[in-house]
Amino acid sequence: MAEKKKKGLIGFLEKLGFMGYSASTNIVFNFKSTYYKYFLTSILLIDPLAVSNMVLIGTIWDIVNDPLIGVWANNVHFRSGEKVRPWLLWVALPYALGFVFLFCDFGVSEKWDIILGLVIFFFYEIANTFRGIPYNGMGGLASGLDEDRKAINSFRSLGACIGSGVGAVAVPMIVKMFGGLRDHKVINSSDAGAVFKGACFMGVLIVIGCLLHYFTTRERIKQTSENEEDLGIIETYRMLFRCKSWVRNMLYVMFYGISTCLMTSSITYYCAYVLNDSTKSTPIMAAYLVFSIIFSIITPKIDSLLGRKKTMALAALIQIVGKIPFILNPGNEINAYINAISAGMGLTMTFIMFNVNRNNISDIVEIINGRRLDTMVSTGDSLVSKIAEAAVDKLFLVALVAAGFNASLADQGVNQNAATQNTICALLGWIPALVAVALMIVALTIDTQKEYNEVALAAGKETKE
Repeated sequence: MAEKKKKGLIGFLEKLGFMGYSASTNIVFNFKSTYYKYFLTSILLIDPLAVSNMVLIGTIWDIVNDPLIGVWANNVHFRSGEKVRPWLLWVALPYALGFVFLFCDFGVSEKWDIILGLVIFFFYEIANTFRGIPYNGMGGLASGLDEDRKAINSFRSLGACIGSGVGAVAVPMIVKMFGGLRDHKVINSSDAGAVFKGACFMGVLIVIGCLLHYFTTRERIKQTSENEEDLGIIETYRMLFRCKSWVRNMLYVMFYGISTCLMTSSITYYCAYVLNDSTKSTPIMAAYLVFSIIFSIITPKIDSLLGRKKTMALAALIQIVGKIPFILNPGNEINAYINAISAGMGLTMTFIMFNVNRNNISDIVEIINGRRLDTMVSTGDSLVSKIAEAAVDKLFLVALVAAGFNASLADQGVNQNAATQNTICALLGWIPALVAVALMIVALTIDTQKEYNEVALAAGKETKE
């Protein structure tokens, strides 16, 4: 009965704050995932193998800095008594600037493009790690009620859809707005300035999203224990590994990240080099967006009807089934729409489910250890997301090189060879289908609600329904 009285703790304005921040951060994710590799290979004309090595170096950098930043941030004490929300003010401008400079053509040699690109990438990823702290942590700190958390994550998913729309669907229109794509249908090296201006436009949205989230949300959940002693990295991870769901949910997040990156990374190449018109990515991603919005709204209801584990399995099944027509006939544009629609449905459901799991995981860690580690849970998920993105980037670029991809052909008006086209279709079809199978297997092993009830019962605390 006491839980029912607390329902409605999160107001509509606060939900909008979560949605706005999710929109701005997903603009970055989708814009970068869709166009950054394309920018490096087809605008700056850096060799794809060199780009894949840049990605590998960046991943090693993330593996080193993310855990260190997470532990350090977890030991930071803000004057307000908050642990997560103030990072929104600190990270807004660095995150926006780092993103903008990723898409800057300095007009230098390929060697210096690679060196400058790595320096900027390192800076961007540090800012991105701090960005992930409030993005992943605030949902669990705004309320302790699962119903509130489902509502928050539903609005976050809506924001992610809006971000996907701006970051992927609207990019060709933004490039045109800033003077690009005038006499050609495929973005090439002549569009460098227009792409950079588009990135500046999105950088402004990032700052707006951070400020909106900061001023509309509240950090209500406080650690029950008064122990605020600084924790070292070994002790912190010892606490995290005592939660079985933490490891499994990170795998779930990683496979989600791989699936999303494969979709957003491949679609521009698919439209440019298989359909011979990069602007066709706009309506295909629009279909992805529409069904993402629909399932952002109905997923909490599906979860209430089926339960969390069955909902997670259904999300993976939808992705698998939706890819079958595309795998059988990848050259058919209708099948590309079916692929995108099923991805929009399944990935949206997955996004909401792993975020609700994450919120429960922070509660489980506190019950077991007497310490809240929201910052470390957030940076852990952020790290596996980056590893997923880097793995896709490496696979994508190495596969293109092996197939004989030639970026300069776009400027000459000549299409890629058949092996390159087949590789692009595989990266959009049967490879993400296999990832979706792995996603389903992991989903069937996660039961955060059961683990929460077990540890709560052992600690003499109230269990969840």
